[in-house]
Amino acid sequence: MTIPPFPEPPAPDSSNPVTPPPAAPAAPPAGTSDAPPAWDATPGAAPAAGYPAPAAPAYPQPEPTPPGRVLSIVGLVLAFLAAPIGLILSIVAAVKLGKAGQPKGLAIAGIIVGAILTIVGIIGIILFATVIAGVVGMCAELGSGVWEVNGVTYTCG
Repeated sequence: MTIPPFPEPPAPDSSNPVTPPPAAPAAPPAGTSDAPPAWDATPGAAPAAGYPAPAAPAYPQPEPTPPGRVLSIVGLVLAFLAAPIGLILSIVAAVKLGKAGQPKGLAIAGIIVGAILTIVGIIGIILFATVIAGVVGMCAELGSGVWEVNGVTYTCG
């Protein structure tokens, strides 16, 4: 694919009059100087010719977040959602905050919540497995069918 050449600009003709460019701005009246206006000068001091005004003092930069602060927040939140992961992250955050000499309250809260919910989860899994094993064992003894033993109905099959 080839690109066509640019067309030649049209030649000026008398049917298209060209307006002249605007004239330069008028010169300032005689007797004025290039000095800054009076309201721009500092009271009691002459402005330094050719130098800009001094800059405002810089604000101090905020201190960076201590290492482990965000990790302790994430650990506490995950302690409620996925307790073992939150427990591990909170322990790591507590170690980092301890090395930095920062308070580690959120990390300790994440460790406590994560440990308690992890233990409750383990106990729940053990109880669930025990109940399922009991039902499977009872069905192995009784055989297939519907059975009622001591007021409990078992449906095996």
